[in-house]
Amino acid sequence: MDRIKEKMNQLRIEADESATKVEEFQKQVKVLEQENLQKEHEITSLQHKNTQLESDLEAAETKNKELKEAADAGGGHMTQNEALQRRLQLLEDEAEEADKNLRETNDKLRQTDVKAGHFERKVQALEADRDQWEAKFEEMSKKYAEVQKELADFQIEIGNI
Repeated sequence: MDRIKEKMNQLRIEADESATKVEEFQKQVKVLEQENLQKEHEITSLQHKNTQLESDLEAAETKNKELKEAADAGGGHMTQNEALQRRLQLLEDEAEEADKNLRETNDKLRQTDVKAGHFERKVQALEADRDQWEAKFEEMSKKYAEVQKELADFQIEIGNI
């Protein structure tokens, strides 16, 4: 009987050890199931992201194709655009030259106005001098006429004597 008790004890111990191992394995199974669930969610997420990227790629390829077609069609526009740019540059240069000429002309006009004002003052001064000389001439002419008359009168008086 002792042997049976021993065997029973040994079976109990084995049963306890097995129960402990079962619990450990169950815990490991739960952990692995949890990891598996996370991996499945990650796979789903990546599949969704992959689908989204594929649709973005298709859209980008379509846009690229459209842009290439537009660029091919725009090749003629580039040449025209370059010609217009050159023409615009020439017109801007001509406008700058015209502005420069206008400034120079305005400066010359101002200088001419200043000189004209100076000469007008000179003319006025000369006219004033002329008027004075004419007045003196008239005065002297009158005096000369008086002196001539006095001389004639004096000659007549001398001739009467």
